[in-house]
Amino acid sequence: MLFVLQLGLGLFAIRTAASLAGAANSVTLDSATFTGATSGRVTKFLGIPYAQPPTGDRRFRLPEPISPYTGTVRATAFGPSCPQHKVRLTLPVGLASDAVDLIVNTAYKAVFPDSEDCLSINVVVPSSATPTSKLPVAVWIYGGAFELGSASLYDGGPIVERSIQLGEPVIYVSMNYRLSAFGFLASQEVKDAGVGNLGLQDQREALRWIQKYISSFGGDPAKVTIWGESAGAISVALHMVANNGDNEGLFRGAFMQSGSPFPSGDISGGQKYYDVIVAETGCSTAPDTLACLRSLPYSVLKTASDNSPVFLDHQALALAWLPRADGTFLTDHPQKLVQAGKVANVPFVTGDCDDEGTLFSLSTLNISTAAQFRTYIKTFFMPQSTNTELDQVLAFYPSDLTKGSPFNTGILNALSPQFKRIAAFQGDFIFQAPRRFFLQQRSGKQNTWAYLSKRYKTSPFLGAFHATDILNVYLGGELGDYLINFVNNLDPNGPGRGIPWPKYTTSSPNFVTFNDNLFPVTITQDTFRKDAIDFLTEVTLANPL
Repeated sequence: MLFVLQLGLGLFAIRTAASLAGAANSVTLDSATFTGATSGRVTKFLGIPYAQPPTGDRRFRLPEPISPYTGTVRATAFGPSCPQHKVRLTLPVGLASDAVDLIVNTAYKAVFPDSEDCLSINVVVPSSATPTSKLPVAVWIYGGAFELGSASLYDGGPIVERSIQLGEPVIYVSMNYRLSAFGFLASQEVKDAGVGNLGLQDQREALRWIQKYISSFGGDPAKVTIWGESAGAISVALHMVANNGDNEGLFRGAFMQSGSPFPSGDISGGQKYYDVIVAETGCSTAPDTLACLRSLPYSVLKTASDNSPVFLDHQALALAWLPRADGTFLTDHPQKLVQAGKVANVPFVTGDCDDEGTLFSLSTLNISTAAQFRTYIKTFFMPQSTNTELDQVLAFYPSDLTKGSPFNTGILNALSPQFKRIAAFQGDFIFQAPRRFFLQQRSGKQNTWAYLSKRYKTSPFLGAFHATDILNVYLGGELGDYLINFVNNLDPNGPGRGIPWPKYTTSSPNFVTFNDNLFPVTITQDTFRKDAIDFLTEVTLANPL
């Protein structure tokens, strides 16, 4: 999902791309010559179309392969972002001024030039790479709650440069994919037409493009690792269970930051959002509502999409637009697929931040009593729950401020009487519980490693909040070194900073833990809130979102 710090990184990435000036390198794709720009030891090829534009009658259809390239193309600027969901941010009274500055002056100053014609890919390489280099490839999938985000927000240059410094050079690839209603429209009509999860299908098409073309840039198509954060990490996890676990040879490893196969249900569960868009756009009386939506002016459809809930609205992580089981690409609920063992058998790394739920709970400060908390959970997260199950939620996530998130901050950071309680619940429901379930199900079946990020714990009201671990990769931290090692060797251990990272097993559920203190990297155990997390896993397996 798209959050505070990654947007700050985005401003850096955009400035960097705009200022590229230096020797240019070229690559031949089909009958075309693509010219990139070199800065230091890194060359960037940006904004290359990887699929047909999903416009006109291609709207709400599966991505189509790009036609063979011809001509001469200057690939030195990112392509436009895919249509972004309008953000409605109401900052709560009482939020400390420095937290306000962090959210407003970093997150919402980012600019998203967007267009339906947005399916482009970016390749960042060591300047010394040749078509015979066979370098491993790290494929970044951005987050943004499946509603926002852009590859242009992230500069892969420092990661490639760091890989060169470590003597383990990699190629960095990122792509845009469709978002919000444009990418994750959900209904029975969508299911019947076989056009569900288009954002994931875009990513899959980009992975096919990599198989076809990455060797021209010096990459090895047999050494691709898919990697993402939040919605991007969830996407990575879903590619592992898509096609009943058949990864089609598109990747050999997976690296997930704050995202796992999560508790989403059937695609018909999005019917209410589909019906509202159909009504708002005047398509209700059309004999084929999906065809009607395809024919609408972009501005009409965009306005209707923007009117639907966004991740900073009151329902928060009970997202309107998210991947759901479509019966074809995702043949069942993601966690059911994990339970059935339908998972790509590749090594993976997965981890979370300590306070995943705080940022998403800023929109819930009007909830001030236990009764209101109970109603909120029942309405948005557990509509099929029994009274007994709701009683258990309240018991596992009590009003006691010392038990809430930001965790281990005592009575501090209580923006409202229920804020820390809701933050603890949301963080476990969407992030911690699915991650632990995934790891425990795959322990002994494939090599796995796990981490917990406790950095930025002193952030007012937010703690070690969602997306703070991105800095540990893109700004040259230990997690970035572990990533580079993993992309090269399918093992995070190797040269660079950090300590030896043990594998995760059910008997030894080891975390590499990133801290703010004198011991920046330690080993801890994934045993916190065991009973509460086990309960949430049981509930979501039976009744997914």
